[in-house]
Amino acid sequence: MKQTPTALLRAMFETAVGAAAAGAAVPAHLPKPPKGRTIVVGAGKAAAAMAASVEAHWRGPLEGLVVVPYGHGAPTSQIEVIEAAHPVPDAAGAQAAERVFAAVRGLSADDLVLSLMSGGASALLALPAPGLTLDDKRAVTRALLRSGAAIAEMNCVRKHLSAIKGGRLAAACAPAPVVTLVISDVPDDDPATVGSGPTIADPTTFADARGILQKYQIVLPPAVALHMARAEDETPKPGDGRLGAARAVIISDAGRAIAAAAAFAQSQGVTPVVLGTDIEGEARDVAAAQAVQVLWEKRARPFVLISGGETTVTVRGTGRGGRNSEYLLALALALNGAADIHAIAADTDGIDGVETNAGATITPDTLARAKSLGLDPASMLANNDAFGFFSALGDLVTTGPTRTNVNDFRAILVT
Repeated sequence: MKQTPTALLRAMFETAVGAAAAGAAVPAHLPKPPKGRTIVVGAGKAAAAMAASVEAHWRGPLEGLVVVPYGHGAPTSQIEVIEAAHPVPDAAGAQAAERVFAAVRGLSADDLVLSLMSGGASALLALPAPGLTLDDKRAVTRALLRSGAAIAEMNCVRKHLSAIKGGRLAAACAPAPVVTLVISDVPDDDPATVGSGPTIADPTTFADARGILQKYQIVLPPAVALHMARAEDETPKPGDGRLGAARAVIISDAGRAIAAAAAFAQSQGVTPVVLGTDIEGEARDVAAAQAVQVLWEKRARPFVLISGGETTVTVRGTGRGGRNSEYLLALALALNGAADIHAIAADTDGIDGVETNAGATITPDTLARAKSLGLDPASMLANNDAFGFFSALGDLVTTGPTRTNVNDFRAILVT
């Protein structure tokens, strides 16, 4: 190895984020300019960076707007960038969604809608279905975020509470063709799941959404319960003629990010072992399983186990912390101070849940250092307070918004 274990892990994460950069991914996938107008719309944590890249490489006039979380903007001159709340929507997101809808109305077949979608779009395009309010959507979103529901499950419900998601935006664009460039933050890279697929036909149904709400015992506001029971105005399905001129392209994903990180590890004399790019499950359960795997792994040192995907957290406590810091706290407990093992877990968007950090790191002496500070790791994990734990140790990984998002990056290094 050419550097310290923690420095190597941080460099691997930075390499993964760089490989997923929006600006580098967009140019090769731009369509030909149309005869008529080009309307750019989009949303998500990478949308402003994608819009800036479109402007830098597009031949001809552009117009439109994209919506990003607060602090995720980027300089643009033709495409307006609007900031709104994430992950719980606010009025700015609702107003932006109305403006996105207005921008694509009345188009012709000679026009083009270029849609820029990345993770986070579900909360940012917060246009409630008729009969629902923004507060209704907020209440359901908060409950789902605490429930441990997988992202595909959350977005199935969101589509059926929305006037713009689940293909509804593409339907509003007809007869104009729609090209959607997608930076994927979902485990299976399904464009219909990324940002709840505003421009993608939706294979899920109201019945599916009701089943998810029942599975996680979500208590619904009265208007939402009535809306779900009525099941009126189903989302556009595959084969819907209004979406016949719509297509989507995944331009960046976890696979690319993790492949770049693995290549970097190899260049540093460390053997990479990729466990998968689409790992899901409760964060602490994934940590326990990977702890067993690394302890039993039989190969020449140094080596590093790398994985991506999106874990979940069922919130039962009152502490702070996202899924990556929770994974790491559970991993530290499972490893119990095992020698020569270091790890990192961080979200490639730079935000772990709703906190200010991307994730954290652990070392063989993490638990010993915690004990010296009077911290109780097991109690803090039970209270979902991984942020507090790693903040006290000074082991948070803080990057600020990266303006891309291909989900979680995890690496366990054995030296």
